[in-house]
Amino acid sequence: MAFRGWPNEALDFYEGLEADNSKTYWTAHKAVYDEKILAPMRELLAELEPEFGAGKIFRPYRDVRFSADKSPYKTAIGATLERGGYVQLSAQGLAAGAGMYQMGPEELERYRRAVADDRSGEALRRVVAGLEARKIQVTGHDTLRTVPRGYPRDHPRADLLRHKGVVSWKEWPAGAWLGRASAKGRVVEFLRDSRPLMSWLETHLTR
Repeated sequence: MAFRGWPNEALDFYEGLEADNSKTYWTAHKAVYDEKILAPMRELLAELEPEFGAGKIFRPYRDVRFSADKSPYKTAIGATLERGGYVQLSAQGLAAGAGMYQMGPEELERYRRAVADDRSGEALRRVVAGLEARKIQVTGHDTLRTVPRGYPRDHPRADLLRHKGVVSWKEWPAGAWLGRASAKGRVVEFLRDSRPLMSWLETHLTR
């Protein structure tokens, strides 16, 4: 079936789950999750696949083994796209991301060298500026308080050196638009706008 957006019942489901994150609530409302949340996400991913790659939806269950918070269920549905995108729906609305949220040690070292280099570093700075001009946030898994050891504190791209991951991120508050097929257009526009960042990361971190 074609993607037609998420109905109000989807947001109501997550509002209820935030208030009562229990197996009792989940079991009583699982049909709403399956029909009003999971099914539209699958339809959206199917339509995004030709341009952005196959999608994979995360399980709705939290891993509570090492967490003080033992709430069993995630209060959002999230999915990754094969070519680097991410889509999320919660009671607050829709969100999308692209990039490398958390870098491994070798990737992080390559990233820092590329940022420190005037040519590749300035290229990334221009990419970030372009995203921010489109009201797209650039963030990451974590940010150091100061530049990493071995780099000057007054480096012209100190803000980028402090990142331990780099992603573009945008959120759209819930509204009537979310229940329409045209909601897909926001995700598509975001992912296309994020391509320069994905290209920079691929060039300097994965090759």
